Amino acid sequence: MEIHIKVIGTLLISLAVTHAVFPRYFKWRQELSTLSLINRQMMWVHTFFIAFTLLLTGSLCLLFATDLQQTELGRFVCFGLGLFWGIRLLFQFFVYSPSLWKGKKFETTIHVLFSLLWLYFSAVFFSVFLTNDAVSGLPYKQ
Repeated sequence: MEIHIKVIGTLLISLAVTHAVFPRYFKWRQELSTLSLINRQMMWVHTFFIAFTLLLTGSLCLLFATDLQQTELGRFVCFGLGLFWGIRLLFQFFVYSPSLWKGKKFETTIHVLFSLLWLYFSAVFFSVFLTNDAVSGLPYKQ
């Protein structure tokens, strides 16, 4: 399972870096120009902190994969991350409008890939939380 946590760490850091291209790709100067200053700045600030959180979470996964599996705190963190990414998966289907991707080859491909990514993240983190670690002998506590 450690390799999966490290793969997720790499993917999260990559996703964090990808946020740097959002303003240009989504044409924020033009698209957000009609918003009030507070709403425009909230978009920038929230995007920065989402990227920063992804970077920190990815670093946690890369540097402390063993601790995430073998400590009670680590496994609780994995529960929280599993819940986070599971809810993100639900948002992919129930918050974003299908009109954003249906009938569009590239957008549909991205929708499917990210759905699978959120599913992978949540499955790995929940698996770590639910699995007794045979190496350390740490039992699951209720």
